[in-house]
Amino acid sequence: MPRYAQLVMGPAGSGKSTYCSTMVQHAESLNRSVHVVNLDPAAEYFNYPVMADIRELIQVDDVMEDNSLRFGPNGGLVFCMEYFANNFDWLEESLGHVEDDYILFDCPGQIELYTHLPVMRQLVEQLQQWEFRVCGVFLVDSQFMVESFKFISGVMAALSAMVSLEIPQVNVMTKMDLLAPKAKKEIEKYLDPDMYSMMEDNSDTFRSKKFKKLTKAICGLIDDYSMVRFLPFDRTDEEGINIVLQHIDFSIQYGEDLEVKEPKEVDEEQSNLNYDEIFQDKVSS
Repeated sequence: MPRYAQLVMGPAGSGKSTYCSTMVQHAESLNRSVHVVNLDPAAEYFNYPVMADIRELIQVDDVMEDNSLRFGPNGGLVFCMEYFANNFDWLEESLGHVEDDYILFDCPGQIELYTHLPVMRQLVEQLQQWEFRVCGVFLVDSQFMVESFKFISGVMAALSAMVSLEIPQVNVMTKMDLLAPKAKKEIEKYLDPDMYSMMEDNSDTFRSKKFKKLTKAICGLIDDYSMVRFLPFDRTDEEGINIVLQHIDFSIQYGEDLEVKEPKEVDEEQSNLNYDEIFQDKVSS
């Protein structure tokens, strides 16, 4: 039986831990078992139980305090993740092997881990060797995406992770519940964007013809191949949460291998009952 995994990615502050906590609660309401693994060695607090925590293996603070290494926050995190990549046996032991595992991996927010460092790609390949079907879930703060150029920046970050990891990816706009009503209407056009129209609306703001041409080429790539779309995520909206989960489940084919439950056997004595006679007797009485 396959196992299932969501690789929860996105910039720092995009709501990855909140997403994991919300998904765990939503899964409980559906009688589904979902576990979380924390892969952020710099994490300080999260309000959900974890199946495994990378901080048991290595912590950023310990690396930064090591005088022989002399790393800053970013260098320390990269060192931690490379150390983790050399100790995947720790993760394998922590995960165990239970059929129909469904695990959310709460990943660090540093974008370089998904662009030019091989750590996350190595993790994906290792999970696939352990029979996991992996889906990337890339989160972007909706409050950051209300301007066209910031939106294109977020799209490029999501696209970079998608190209680097080569796995199915669902892109999500988080913190929709924190937007003002006016901003919510404004952001709807970014969920399924028309990049060319966006370019025309902001054509007056371009100062350089060279960068206008580059931006147009990027927008054309995204629009022509329908490479990036976003789903809204409001943690107070159960229906919206379920739509996001359904998209992810579909991408990793969750549920296709689940055994169909057979109906309970009816006693022979019960099966011979004449329900019409019983109903008539009750009516007459």
